[in-house]
Amino acid sequence: MADLKYEITERIAVLSEKGAWTKELNKVSWNNRPAKYDLRDWNHDDGKIGKGTTLSDEEIQNLKQVLNAIGK
Repeated sequence: MADLKYEITERIAVLSEKGAWTKELNKVSWNNRPAKYDLRDWNHDDGKIGKGTTLSDEEIQNLKQVLNAIGK
């Protein structure tokens, strides 16, 4: 499998921690593409990356609206 290139361009929040793993919301550039919002598990100590999802600016705004609506 080809190596993934990534760069965390902005660290936004650590949502939870379990041992060496953290669930984080960051802006990440994958394979030299423009950075997107990225929600996933990371183990920075071992350089491991868990499954996650990327979101465009539009998708993160839609998610924000949904979270605001259910938070009332």
